[in-house]
Amino acid sequence: MTDWLDQLKWNEAGLVPAIAQDVDTGHNLMVAWMNRQALKETVETKRAVYFSRSRQKLWRKGEESGHYQEVIEVRLDCDADVILLTVHQKGGIACHTGRHNCFYRVYNEGQWQVVEPIIKDPSLIYS
Repeated sequence: MTDWLDQLKWNEAGLVPAIAQDVDTGHNLMVAWMNRQALKETVETKRAVYFSRSRQKLWRKGEESGHYQEVIEVRLDCDADVILLTVHQKGGIACHTGRHNCFYRVYNEGQWQVVEPIIKDPSLIYS
């Protein structure tokens, strides 16, 4: 039997994009990357774990901020190259900018407008 992780189409760096979606609202909270270890740990612990490309290491969402993601369901898209995590966002903040989600800017007439408020000053979240 084929390992379930072998069924994904990992990119040349061994990563797949992962979308975190709020289970209560259906809103997309953020997009990050996962490697095999991150996805395996996410499934085993039911807490979102990503791979930080800038730090080149696993990033356990909420390990610094306390705003972790409890994973309700893990889905794979039709091309087997994108993961969708349905999550409970603990603490209400998914974005490092202190907002509920990372998609807080809307394109409008040639400009990006900020449409989501900062819930908590990031300097109070990260030290």
